[in-house]
Amino acid sequence: QVQLVESGGGLVQPGGSLRLSCATSGIAFSYSAMGWFRQAPGKEREVVSCINMSGGGTCYADAAKGRFTITRDNDQKTVQLLMASLKPEDTAVYYCALSVGLGCTTGADDYEYWGPRNQVTVSS
Repeated sequence: QVQLVESGGGLVQPGGSLRLSCATSGIAFSYSAMGWFRQAPGKEREVVSCINMSGGGTCYADAAKGRFTITRDNDQKTVQLLMASLKPEDTAVYYCALSVGLGCTTGADDYEYWGPRNQVTVSS
């Protein structure tokens, strides 16, 4: 049984930082690409960042470039998203997702497994 378990969401003030973490089990993590997506109220789900199997290839949405960093630990089977300089518009439900056998991909349809809702609220 494939499981993705997220942690690290919550409330943060504008300009602050949060680290989201996603632990996986039940699948060959080192052969999977990972992604972070988010969905704000009234908006479509959108990709935030992705990372390939080795961790040597990454992608970022324009809104995340320069502020967010995605990393992975294949030994621990985890992926993390470090978010800095957070803005109110980063407020959303965040999801980690796993894509089997592909490289870094931004399409939500390419991900077979998803973690649960993880609320991030940026507000003073």
